[in-house]
This record gives sequence, structure tokens and C-alpha cells, in this order.
Amino acid sequence: MNPREPKDFPLGRWNLCVGGAGRVMDGYVNLDLFAMPGVNVAADAAELPFRSDIFQRVECDAVLEHVRDPAQVMSEIRRVLAPGGYAHLVTPFCHPFHEYPKDFRRFTLDGLKELAGGMEVVAEGWRTGPTATLLVIVIEYGKLLFPFRAWRAVMHVVLGWLLFPLRYLDLLLFRSASVGRIGNHCYIWLRKPGG
Repeated sequence: MNPREPKDFPLGRWNLCVGGAGRVMDGYVNLDLFAMPGVNVAADAAELPFRSDIFQRVECDAVLEHVRDPAQVMSEIRRVLAPGGYAHLVTPFCHPFHEYPKDFRRFTLDGLKELAGGMEVVAEGWRTGPTATLLVIVIEYGKLLFPFRAWRAVMHVVLGWLLFPLRYLDLLLFRSASVGRIGNHCYIWLRKPGG
């Protein structure tokens, strides 16, 4: 992960994590499409079951590629975000297909800015870089060589463990203006006007 990605935007009394699955995130209401341990609210992100202007911060990490209408989801995030509040979006760019339950698209930083809808961009960049892209493709390629699910799972663990140290090369590559040409995940921080 990029150590230069800002993480100091304030948490408020009410904070929302959209698509947090079973992760426990202190200080957040965790919303996901499916009820599971760690999820506080099971709902569709395109129809958030909250009143307007309630959350000081909204996290939406690796979700927008899975929704049918990202513009509608962003409209809902804007609606529930309090004036002066922050939204943090993370999306894949060069990343293999992954269903949960579907995988519809990839985003660039320019694509995320198009979804901002009047919110101010306060930070942007790449969370994971070209090395992460290369390694995840090698792992997925290695898994293709095995016919059985259990063997693919073992291959995922073995290759992931062997290749993980190479991800530190991205710390050097984040200094390059061209990192986004084959970056793995990009991020954007948005601020809702007012407050």
C-alpha cells in the first residue's frame, strides 16, 4: 500500500463503510449486500437506508466495480454524507476479474473524478502500483494451471507467500508520474461542500 495515501481525514460521530463484508471497522456502521458476521446493515448501496447528511466519513473500498450503477451509488453516498464530510473511494484499475457477486468494470482516477458529482477532490493517487498488478496476474496465471479448486487455493497461498516481498518495489515506483499506467488500485478522497 502507498504510504503517502492520506489517512488523517477526520472520523465523526457517525461513519459508514460501504461493502465492508465481514471486516470489523471500529467507529463505522458496516453495510454490505449480504448479512454476515461483522455487517451491521444488509442493504443495496444504490438505496442506502439512512437519512440524508448523517455520516462524517464514508469508506467505499473495492465496491464500485461490483455495482450495476456506480453513478447511483455515488449519488447515495453524497446524499448520506454530511456537509463538510469526506468520502474515500478505492477501485481497481489493472486487476483480475473477481466476482462478489458480479464484477462489471474498472476505473481510472479520471473515471472516479467523473463520479464526484460536485464534491471537491482533496487527494488522489495509487494505493497499489505496477508491481502489485504484475504479481496478482502471475498468481492468477499460476492458478489456471491446476484443474482442481483445492490445488488452485494452494497455488494462491504458495505464490502469494513467495512473491509478496516483491511488492515493496512499488514504494520506488510510486515516485514516478507514470505509476498509473499499470497501477493496480487507485484512490480518491472527496469532500462534500458546506459544513
